[in-house]
Amino acid sequence: MPLTELNHYFVRARDLERSRRFYCDALGFEQMPRPDFAFPGHWLGVGGRIQVHMGQDGIADEAAHYFGTTPGSARDNAGVVDHIAFQGTDPEGMAKRLAELGVPTRTRHIAPIALFQIFVTDPDGLAIELNFPGVAEAPRWAG
Repeated sequence: MPLTELNHYFVRARDLERSRRFYCDALGFEQMPRPDFAFPGHWLGVGGRIQVHMGQDGIADEAAHYFGTTPGSARDNAGVVDHIAFQGTDPEGMAKRLAELGVPTRTRHIAPIALFQIFVTDPDGLAIELNFPGVAEAPRWAG
């Protein structure tokens, strides 16, 4: 029974609305329907598929709701997770969007596999890697 894909990841957000705005405004995620859980949060997705769950850090009875992290996890940034990666299209459009919003970025081009990458950090310190395959040469606009 092989695994087929990443279903979602959960962000334990210090400021739930700030994190939602970052993922929606900067990265282009959409707000998705979410069941009425006993804690505040959001489900975010792309193309109708949920990919990011988030919940408010510091809620009462955290251990009953958040199974993979400790109360210190949100303050210690990503814990054991170094980064999360997404694949995308239109790297120049994404770079412009991030620049307009004042989101700091780092870029990398890996010529042997024709991959261009943009790295950003979410409001709670989690590194987000944006991969754009099929880019044979480093874009001039990437500085």
